[in-house]
Amino acid sequence: MPRDTPSTAADRRRLAGRLPALRDADARAIGRFIDAAWAEHGLARQTQDAYRRDLEQLARWRDGAGGGIEGADRETLFRYMAWRHAAGYQPRSNARLRASLRAFYAYLVRAGRRSDDPAALLDPPRLPRPLPKALTESQVDALLAAPQVETPEGLRDRAMLELMYAAGLRVSELVGLPANAVNLRQGVVRVLGKGGKERLVPLGEESQHWLERYLAQARPQLAGGRPVPADAQGQVPLFLAAQRQAPTRQAFWQWLKRYAAVAGIDPRKVTPHGVRHSFATHLLNRGADLRALQLLLGHASLSTTQIYTLVAREHLQRLHARHHPRG
Repeated sequence: MPRDTPSTAADRRRLAGRLPALRDADARAIGRFIDAAWAEHGLARQTQDAYRRDLEQLARWRDGAGGGIEGADRETLFRYMAWRHAAGYQPRSNARLRASLRAFYAYLVRAGRRSDDPAALLDPPRLPRPLPKALTESQVDALLAAPQVETPEGLRDRAMLELMYAAGLRVSELVGLPANAVNLRQGVVRVLGKGGKERLVPLGEESQHWLERYLAQARPQLAGGRPVPADAQGQVPLFLAAQRQAPTRQAFWQWLKRYAAVAGIDPRKVTPHGVRHSFATHLLNRGADLRALQLLLGHASLSTTQIYTLVAREHLQRLHARHHPRG
């Protein structure tokens, strides 16, 4: 098993690349788990991919020893976690790995392939609780105005940015929107969020205006006057990129960085999730109810939404210190 202790992400990728090839028995075990997890819980594609990456790296690190990944005991998992810690993997990455291991070995117990769960007592890594990095309202205005709407691509990007900010969408939700998700007559968008949960979110006047312009002017040009083909799930995408297909998350990320530079904002400080954070923070600063915000964001738990109260509290403290006579 490798002894290297890299310190950068590139070093860690090189170290992972030098692990032994995945054994067939481990690949079959992981495949059975992914299929069962999808059938039982309807896991999103990104979650399936994350489980697969985490489990395949453990299996390659283990390289078939002691019955492969299915036969790993608690001591092995502790040693693997220690190896990752020494390799410089971040706490959030290790927290996701722990979730993957717990799901995998719990499945083995349910399926009768093991009588014990070696991942049951894995301690979660202590995660920092960073405050969301929200843009100011003036920065958002500059960002939304950055695309050149005289071009079909620019008009598409303006509509996407307006919708992301107006509805607080995750980037995966935005790029994956089907054409029938938007109801312009009622002014709402139907969003399929994490865990396959649907929610209806109001569009807002500005977002609706730019969506109407995109659908009437830019989308027919991006489609080249031809019907737009459905994707693997049978859905016709709302937003179009190359070959009349939906843009990827990576492509939207690149567009966002470019528009941040045009808007005079440091591109390193602008992310798709930051736009979603800005939506939430600005609503809360203007008096939105926390429960309503939870529904708009599609959070399963109110505790996830409550982090925004910390942001709002900091904003109020700054205003008080700046304007109150005894601030």
